[in-house]
Amino acid sequence: MSNADVAELGYEAARDELVDVVKTLEQGGLDLDASLALWERGEALARRCEEHLAGARRRVEQALAHADEADAEEDAEEEAD
Repeated sequence: MSNADVAELGYEAARDELVDVVKTLEQGGLDLDASLALWERGEALARRCEEHLAGARRRVEQALAHADEADAEEDAEEEAD
C-alpha cells in the first residue's frame, strides 16, 4: 500500500497500521532505506489519524453548539410563557 492510499484509510485501520509500523521500527534490523520508507509511512499514517480526530472534534463541537442553541431557545420560550 502506498502513502497515497493512506487517505482512504479509516481511523482504526490507520491507527492499527501505525502501531505495527512503530513496533517494526522499534525492533530494528532493517536497512536504512527500509527504515526511512517505513518511517515515512508512519508519518503519513499519523497525519491521517490526526485528520480523523480533528474531524471528530469538529463534529462534537458542532453538536454541542447546536445543543446549547436549542437549550437557549427552550429557555427563552419558557421565560416568555
